[in-house]
Amino acid sequence: MLAEIITIGDEILIGQVVDSNSAWMAQKLNNIGIGVKQITSVSDDKGHILDSLKLAASRADVILITGGLGPTKDDITKKTLAEYFGVGLRQDYEALENVKRIFAHSTTPLLETNTQQADVLQNCTILLNRNGTAPGMWIEDQGKIYVSMPGVPFEMMYLMEEDVIPRLKKHFDL
Repeated sequence: MLAEIITIGDEILIGQVVDSNSAWMAQKLNNIGIGVKQITSVSDDKGHILDSLKLAASRADVILITGGLGPTKDDITKKTLAEYFGVGLRQDYEALENVKRIFAHSTTPLLETNTQQADVLQNCTILLNRNGTAPGMWIEDQGKIYVSMPGVPFEMMYLMEEDVIPRLKKHFDL
């Protein structure tokens, strides 16, 4: 059983942020018997993301993706994943309620860019992110598992420990 990790974000490639997520995920995967074949960091560029997904799918059974799920214009991961899988986006009620819950405890106004955090791929199983507004997405396609998670470390770690690792253990005979 092999996995590949793809981190998305210009901030990683310019050295503004150190990618600690990949090392942490690789250790967790190794602990349950899934080897990591490759770790790739790519820019917030649709072509680079699509190429990385295609290559990862040719080498691995599980593709873990972090980053690019935020509400800013350079966060294009969801739309790029939708294109990759040939699906649209849908607004998830549970994810939207989570966004509203988080903003109810904040003085920051809830804007449309925030509610768009609840938009997820039509073909995904949502992984509710109780530590942030961007939900994770679990996608099964052509015998591969793709998991897209936020790049914020404590949000990604929460999703990995609460959802991803248990699902991988259940899905595969590890």
